[in-house]
Amino acid sequence: MEIERKYLIDKNKIPFQPSDFPCRRIEQGYLCTEPVVRVRRDQDDYILTYKSKGLMAREEYNLPLTKEAYLHLREKTDGRLITKDRYVIPLSCDSPLLIELDFFRGDLDGLILAEVEFPDLLSAETFHAPDWFGEDVTHSSRFHNSNLSKL
Repeated sequence: MEIERKYLIDKNKIPFQPSDFPCRRIEQGYLCTEPVVRVRRDQDDYILTYKSKGLMAREEYNLPLTKEAYLHLREKTDGRLITKDRYVIPLSCDSPLLIELDFFRGDLDGLILAEVEFPDLLSAETFHAPDWFGEDVTHSSRFHNSNLSKL
């Protein structure tokens, strides 16, 4: 089960330099958006993902792919191939939660989203976002990457 909240971010309000934290280049495309079937390259890892319906909580299954299988499936994706730089940042020094800060590239350049994953629904529902987080778009399917992939 994936349980996460998602927020729009204004780059001018980020209170630190993202480049001070680890960064991964991610490329992903969608074979299907209902249900979500995604192929992703995350650095040198290649993954096929299935996600069920849902906004804040949904089932997610990941299967490893070879590079060759990824490249073959990538050619079969619909819509835009999403590319983003993901910075992983601790929420605070006393919290085990991490912020995945995504800076989108290409024709989605300028879009920045922060995602926080939670161990359970109660933690997600009672979460208080940092002041620099923008609008909570958790319950808007518009900001699911599968919808962003649609041209």
